[in-house]
Amino acid sequence: MKGVILAGGLGSRLRPLTLVTNKHLLPVYDQPMIYYPVKCLVNAGITDIIVVTGGEHAGDFLKLLKNGKHLGVRHLEYAYQEGEGGIADALKLAEEFADGEKVCVVLGDNIIEKNIRRAAGDFFTQRSGAKLLLKEVPDPQRFGVAKFKDDKPGGPIAEFIEKPQNPPSNLAVIGIYFYDFDVFEICKTLKPSGRGELEITDVNNAYLQRGDLTYDILDGWWTDAGTFDSLIRAANLVTEGGANRVDPDPARKPARQGATA
Repeated sequence: MKGVILAGGLGSRLRPLTLVTNKHLLPVYDQPMIYYPVKCLVNAGITDIIVVTGGEHAGDFLKLLKNGKHLGVRHLEYAYQEGEGGIADALKLAEEFADGEKVCVVLGDNIIEKNIRRAAGDFFTQRSGAKLLLKEVPDPQRFGVAKFKDDKPGGPIAEFIEKPQNPPSNLAVIGIYFYDFDVFEICKTLKPSGRGELEITDVNNAYLQRGDLTYDILDGWWTDAGTFDSLIRAANLVTEGGANRVDPDPARKPARQGATA
């Protein structure tokens, strides 16, 4: 299985910080945001990774990540997204890299406390389709949300709804997705949404409609870091409870008691 990190976009919700750098290069506590999705994949045993980015700061990823060896990556590639066409549009750029294999797609601003090893192992043995990770959130209207059949959370999913004004549940689809190679054909069939983007929620609904989608509830905390509130929440969570982290200097002592080295 190969890893895809999507780190494009304009980061407009984090301006003026993102006027001078890509959102995914901003610090979360003591490390660049992009380190966390890299470590999420590496900890799951996925070390063949492509980073999809764009904009005028795309070259800074190469300066920071280099060939990825110091982060535990076996092979690292980069792809450039022109414009801003949504998550599914960015994912299409990884088709040649995937080369027929399954992929684990991680959004570059997603940070988790624990790991996805079990989910990755389960999907590795899943014959086909997709696997999603859900997490209970206090603000589901910000995310793609699962609507359950008979309104019974934890049971069969009826559909996924993107940023609903009246969420049918508080279980959001976090930005970590497992797909078989069919995902690239599905992306090619999508039509832009009202936001003018190719929505990943439409990809997930396509798998759901063909009866080829499983899901798990993520263990441990999760947050994105795409707004000022969630960025500071991510930093606080990492400081207090650790995360999938890179430690380029194991001898370094924590900055304060309770911080994770």
